[in-house]
Amino acid sequence: MSTRSVLAELLWAEKYRPRSLREMVNQEEIVKRLQVFVKEKNMPHLLFAGPPGTGKTTAAHALAHDLYGEDYRLYMLELNASDERGIDVIRTKVKEFARSKLPANVPFKIILLDEADNMTPDAQQALRRLMEMYVDVTRFILIANYPSKIIEPIQSRCAVFRFTQLKKEDVISRLKWICNNEKVVCDDRGLEAVYEVSEGDMRKAINILQAAAALGEVNVSNVYRVVGLATPAEVRALLKSALFEGDFLKARDNLRKLMVSYGLSGVDIIKQLHREIFSSEINMPEEMRVEIADYLGEIQFRLVEGADDEIQLSALLAKLVLLGKPLRQQVQAKPTKVK
Repeated sequence: MSTRSVLAELLWAEKYRPRSLREMVNQEEIVKRLQVFVKEKNMPHLLFAGPPGTGKTTAAHALAHDLYGEDYRLYMLELNASDERGIDVIRTKVKEFARSKLPANVPFKIILLDEADNMTPDAQQALRRLMEMYVDVTRFILIANYPSKIIEPIQSRCAVFRFTQLKKEDVISRLKWICNNEKVVCDDRGLEAVYEVSEGDMRKAINILQAAAALGEVNVSNVYRVVGLATPAEVRALLKSALFEGDFLKARDNLRKLMVSYGLSGVDIIKQLHREIFSSEINMPEEMRVEIADYLGEIQFRLVEGADDEIQLSALLAKLVLLGKPLRQQVQAKPTKVK
């Protein structure tokens, strides 16, 4: 058994990657445009741009598969530009492949440059010339998370495809299908937790699913255990003890427990708090949400710049206690009903 087939058995994200454009979901408009290229057996240079885990590399492989068949790798050179990003690679590997023999039914070969936004400026300048010289026999597919890092002359030579984050229902549907194939016990809330943590990144979602399944069942508790994050309920309890109870010491104890139990950094805590203040589970005035979000941004900047986690998070809790004072006074001022 080859190394790649062994890897596919170990990594569900690789094992369940769509092999054809027909199997892709959520990028319908992009798939339609690519299928036209397959039908006509002709295409321009392509630039796939968008967040990680949204199907850019998968779309490139599926396009090549539909063009050339099962042996498509014979006619596609795949390079990861984050590793092989210098001008020498462009002048040797890319140039040699561009001049090699053409496939029988399609009048061009494909060179796939993954993570092309990591290429050096010199390599990009060399690439722009090769794209012109060998356009008759070779098509380039460039993949980038940050297309602004690709120089303008290359962008102008490519048809740009912008991938968007996957929809919740599409991610959960695919995860359920994988669970059925792998005979994994899962519940809807657990799969929703996988989606929330992955933030629309299908590759990350599948890897989290596999890690949670190793614990026996895909539920909320196991999902947050494998990613090393506190559960939303625990983060909400921290918020409520500071905002609605005004108990600074209790909130600080809860914070320390989260940091020790889960090994969370200050930035991790800030990200989870930011997500929870916009949750429907927390009932507070809109002005207060805005003020808290503004202060969270300031604390996050301080932490990234190297400030002490515990001191900054304690300052955050103190701010929450002060902000929640009007809410607590309103609750205390409400007259109690006499039966």
